[in-house]
Amino acid sequence: MKKILVIHGPNLNLLGTREPGVYGTATLASINGGLLKSAAKAGAKVDFFQSNHEGEIVSRIGAAPGSYDGILINPAAYTHTSVAIRDAVAAVRLPVVEVHLSNIYAREAFRHQSLISPVAAGQISGFGTHSYELGLAALLKLVSAPAASSSKTLSSKSVKRPAAAKRKTRR
Repeated sequence: MKKILVIHGPNLNLLGTREPGVYGTATLASINGGLLKSAAKAGAKVDFFQSNHEGEIVSRIGAAPGSYDGILINPAAYTHTSVAIRDAVAAVRLPVVEVHLSNIYAREAFRHQSLISPVAAGQISGFGTHSYELGLAALLKLVSAPAASSSKTLSSKSVKRPAAAKRKTRR
């Protein structure tokens, strides 16, 4: 049975009442409940951790290898500011999928950059609570793939691109 660690970052404990126009009205408990059901249907187990403190998130990521097969993370505001979380994700060598309820690229300019996504296997944002469900489905595919044990992400170097995409355009 695959085990997934779900990490919720700062202020996500306030879901349901915090800016419902941006984040919706679903609570963290309802998101977790949906993930529990989806994981059970897929024959997987999920554990949840929420913290408003960067160091606690870093410590939980660092402790994940050996206990979990992958990490689903919504770093929330730390997405844009935390080199420490980014470095922890890079260090653990587990598949990590980053998720966001809102489309961070359609919001304020300071939210357009994720420090986490370059070291994650992928990012899903803008689908409300479905972002978590889609992220879990993607992560379960990654951890079930034969190559999952040897590689945590698909780097741009490992992705074969068509020859046309490699050529520079001449003017």
